[in-house]
Amino acid sequence: MMRIIRDLLLFFQRDVRIASSYRSPFVFELVEALFGAAMFYYVARFVDSPELREALPHGTSYFAFSLVGFVFFDYLHAALDSFDRTLEEARDTGTLEPLLVTQVSLPITLIGSSIYPFVLTTLRVAVYLAWGSVLFDFPLRQANWLSVLIVLAATMLSFSGLGIFSSAFLLLFKRGNPSKWFFLGVSSVVGGMLFPVSVLPSWLQIIAHLNPVTYALDAMRSALLGRANLSAIAQPLLILFLFTILLLPTSILAFSWALRRTKITGTLSHR
Repeated sequence: MMRIIRDLLLFFQRDVRIASSYRSPFVFELVEALFGAAMFYYVARFVDSPELREALPHGTSYFAFSLVGFVFFDYLHAALDSFDRTLEEARDTGTLEPLLVTQVSLPITLIGSSIYPFVLTTLRVAVYLAWGSVLFDFPLRQANWLSVLIVLAATMLSFSGLGIFSSAFLLLFKRGNPSKWFFLGVSSVVGGMLFPVSVLPSWLQIIAHLNPVTYALDAMRSALLGRANLSAIAQPLLILFLFTILLLPTSILAFSWALRRTKITGTLSHR
C-alpha cells in the first residue's frame, strides 16, 4: 500500500513540477473564473422569468443552477480528457514508451497521471464558486460538503472509465475518440447543464433519464444548493456506483489490450 501511495505521489509531483514552470496560466485562471462567474450572473438576470423559476428546484436561482452545471461539466471534461491529454503529452515529448514499460502497474499509471488534472480542476471550481459567493451571492452556506465530496468522487470514478476507453482508442488509432465529444455534446443538452430537464420535449426527457450525467448533476445540485444528506441522494449515487463497476474494470482491460497490441505492432510511440 505504501508503495502505491508513493508511486501516485511521484506522478503528482512530476505534473506539479511541469506546471510550475509555466506560472502565468494560474493568474489567467483566476481572472477567467471571475469573468466566467460574472457572465453567468448577468445572463441569469437577463433570462430570469416566472416560467423559469417554476421549472427550477424550489428556492434555487437560475444563477446558482447554471453555475453548478458549468463547474460540474468542468469535472466531467477532466474525467473524459485527462487520460488522453497525458498520453498525447508523453507521446509528443518522447516519454510514452518509458512511462508504459516501467514496473509500475497499469492502473497506478493511469490513476497517477490523472491526479494533477483533477486537483487543478478542483482548484478552478473552488475559485469559480468563491467569486460567485463573494460577488454574486452564490449560496455556499447551503452546501452539505460531505455529500458534495462524495458526489464528486463518484462522478470522477464513474466517468473516468469513459476517459480510459478514449485513451485506448488513442493508442490504437492515434487520434482522439470522437464518441467522447459526442457524449459531452449530448449531455450538455439533455443532462441539465444550463436548464432543467423538465423543459425538454418528452422524447428528450427519456434520453435524459437514461444518461448518468443527469443523475450526477441532480445529486450535485441537491448537495451543493439544498444541503442534501447521503440518504437523500442515495438513488443517483447508486446509479453512479453501478456505472463505475461496469465501466472502470472493462476500460482498464481495454487499455491493457490496446497497449499490448501497439507493442506487438511496434506502433506505441507513433503519431
